[in-house]
Amino acid sequence: MNAALTTSLAERIADLGGIAFERIRSVPQPGTATIEDLNRANAAHDVRCELVDNTLVEKAMGWRESLLAAVLLHWLKTHLDSNNVGVATGADGLTQLFPGVVRGPGVALVLWGTLPQGQLPEDAVPALVPDFVIEILCLGNTRAEMARKRREYFQAGVQLVWMVDPRSRTIAAYQTPEDVTVFAGRESISGGEVLPTWTFSVAALFAELDRTAPTEELQDGMSS
Repeated sequence: MNAALTTSLAERIADLGGIAFERIRSVPQPGTATIEDLNRANAAHDVRCELVDNTLVEKAMGWRESLLAAVLLHWLKTHLDSNNVGVATGADGLTQLFPGVVRGPGVALVLWGTLPQGQLPEDAVPALVPDFVIEILCLGNTRAEMARKRREYFQAGVQLVWMVDPRSRTIAAYQTPEDVTVFAGRESISGGEVLPTWTFSVAALFAELDRTAPTEELQDGMSS
C-alpha cells in the first residue's frame, strides 16, 4: 500500500472517530458511496451500515444493546399510542441528516409537526431530521465516534439526544453536544421539552438486563 493511500485511510479513520478499520467498507471506495450503495449493502448483509461522509460504516452492534433498544422503542410506542404527538422508529429507520450522511439511531422520535404535511415519508431513506434520538452504546463504539454523532444530530436540528450506556447503567441526556445531564439508579428521566409526558425509572430499564427465566421454566428445562 502506498504512503499516500495509507495516510488518506488513517485520516479517514481518525475523522470517523477512531473506529475499528474493519467497520469501514472498502467497496465502494470510501468517500464515494451513495444512498443507493447504502441500500444495496444493507440488503445484502446482516450487519447494518450508516453513510458517513459518503463512506459505508458498519454499525457497532450487540445483543444486550439491541434488547435495550427494543424495550425503549416499545415503551415509547406505547406512550405515543395514548399521546399522539408523533411517530417512533428503530435502528432500521435510516434518515439522511445531510448530503452524504445517513444515520440510523437505535430509537428516534419524529413529531408530527416535523413531517411535511404531517405525512409519513415514502422514501426508504428520507431527508428527515428526528426531534429526539436514542443511541445505545456498544463496546465497538469510541468516544470520538459518539461525540461526532452528537454534533451531527444537533447541527441537523435534533433537539434531544440520549446516550444509553449498558455498562455504567446510565443515560446521558444531551440538550447540546456538550450540555449533558446523567441519570442513574432510581432516578426518573423524561423526554424533556420534546416529550415531557414520557417518563420512566432508569433502574426499570436496566432491570431488563437482569431478567431470568421463571423458576418453573428452568425446572421444565432440566427435566426434559
